Amino acid sequence: MTDFKKIISHAKEYGFVFPSSEIYDGLSAVYDYAQNGVALKKNIRDYWWKSMVQLHHNIVGIDASIFMHPTTWKASGHVDAFNDPMIDNKDSKKRYRADVLVEDYCAKIENKIDKEIAKAAKRFGDDFNQEEFTKTNPRVVGYQEKINQTLKRLGQSLEKEDLADVKNLIEELEIACPESGSRNWTEVKQFNLMFGTKLGASVDSAMDLYLRPETAQGIFVNFLNVQKTGRMKIPFGIAQTGKAFRNEIVARQFIFRMREFEQMEMQFFIPPGTQKEWYEQWKETRLKWHLSLGMGEENYRFHDHEKLAHYADAAADIEFKFPFGYKELEGIHSRTDFDLSSHEEFSGKKLQYFDHERNENYVPYVVETSVGLDRMFLAVFSWALREETLEDGSSRTVLKLPAILAPTKIAILPLVKKDGLPEVGKKLMEDLKWDYEVSYDEKDAVGRRYRRQDALGTPYCITIDHQTIEDQTVTIRDRNTMKQERMLIKELGGFLHEKLNFKNWLKKIQ
Repeated sequence: MTDFKKIISHAKEYGFVFPSSEIYDGLSAVYDYAQNGVALKKNIRDYWWKSMVQLHHNIVGIDASIFMHPTTWKASGHVDAFNDPMIDNKDSKKRYRADVLVEDYCAKIENKIDKEIAKAAKRFGDDFNQEEFTKTNPRVVGYQEKINQTLKRLGQSLEKEDLADVKNLIEELEIACPESGSRNWTEVKQFNLMFGTKLGASVDSAMDLYLRPETAQGIFVNFLNVQKTGRMKIPFGIAQTGKAFRNEIVARQFIFRMREFEQMEMQFFIPPGTQKEWYEQWKETRLKWHLSLGMGEENYRFHDHEKLAHYADAAADIEFKFPFGYKELEGIHSRTDFDLSSHEEFSGKKLQYFDHERNENYVPYVVETSVGLDRMFLAVFSWALREETLEDGSSRTVLKLPAILAPTKIAILPLVKKDGLPEVGKKLMEDLKWDYEVSYDEKDAVGRRYRRQDALGTPYCITIDHQTIEDQTVTIRDRNTMKQERMLIKELGGFLHEKLNFKNWLKKIQ
């Protein structure tokens, strides 16, 4: 995978992500999606929405407000329990999340395991059995046990809110401040992550509000509205995408952890007692969705939570191998009936469902799937960016985005800016733009234009040359293989539909 600094640099240079308010020296952990970034982000969102809402007859979408009545967050537990454990280094004066320090320590041990596996693979060649090696090699087994014991203790300490033991663990592992190398730590304290604001014209009468720290509560408070107006029968789901805000202690790693971010969530309402079965089913369904993009099964894994949130009876993350290690991409949580029961209690309104098949009234249980859209963007972008050495010894930078997500699907390139070639190219662009995102480029030599489109992630380039005028054929070039194929203009529609149709991508998950 490409060096992380190059990923950040490429994102800016090619119009994907800019630092926010950059002319004023920026704002920490806040970013703007540029012209290509906003298109890639929209395509990821659409790919999720179509698979989640359009392909499921029993899942519908909503768009709830960012501002919600403040009692919402009391009922949800965020006012009392939405905290991260923070620790300060006395010498560097830097603040860190205590749990992230421990997780980063474990990630370094994972890197040692990867190095052992790489050395063994080189030594044994085709005879190498990675699964057997990881289970039997004493050094690898020892490393893995260390990781498991460390994360288990961290999870138990956080669950019991034993912050003193979290500090003890950091000291026992001899974890140093990444900036100063000092091990001079303060006590671990809890830090609430919600942003507060005011609603109202006058200071005296203004109501204290919060920017929502998650989108899920907007679904729960609308459960009955959607169920009744949509005549929904359980099991059914409500999906939503939208902004959420968290005052992260340590916002870092580019767009991986930001203070303003976007979520793609679905809450699936089910009868009590069926949550285990639905939880497993949604874990499998969601992993298939990720794998349909073709980014390599080896780059994903499940991580079961040691520490469960106050609302959950089971929780797992789908982790992706980012340039800085395996990190959470999506969470699947069995939330029990905590949310609806709590909103019932705080609002005084019944949030129940009468099940005709069971002939009983109950508060539904919920299984949640929640993806960070910005993290998904980073996963796709970091996986796709490659530096390749070609057969002639030259190199190219290419962004091998899944074609269905690429900001621009087709670039039309007339060989020269004369002899009627631009006119043919512009007419073709007018024809194709109804179905695809198309760009037109006539500047520079065609080889340089290919390199530019490679760096932008455009899957197909169509070149118009003098032969086109004679026989109505064009050259279509594949970004990944760089192979070129001659094709009649009238055949382009069928070819592109096969490669760039949502159905042909999404049917992989059926």
